[in-house]
Amino acid sequence: MLDGIRKKWSTLGLRQIRRVIIFVVGMTVLLIGVALLVLPGPGLLVLAGGLAILAVEFKWARRWLRKARGMLDKVTNKTNRAGK
Repeated sequence: MLDGIRKKWSTLGLRQIRRVIIFVVGMTVLLIGVALLVLPGPGLLVLAGGLAILAVEFKWARRWLRKARGMLDKVTNKTNRAGK
């Protein structure tokens, strides 16, 4: 029984560590993307990458990523229609 409890606690600890690492890396990439919006560089692409990293673990990031994809689809459809 004690082994089962230890295994459960070690699994929970690893999940939390993984979650924290994903959060830190994702937020770092997201903040770099925000900075690149005003600096020269691919800001929107880096923002999307940061959201994709965060979406691995967090539902709110998945929702934001879905909304961003929807906005991108609207913009590209308008651009395609205007170019014809």
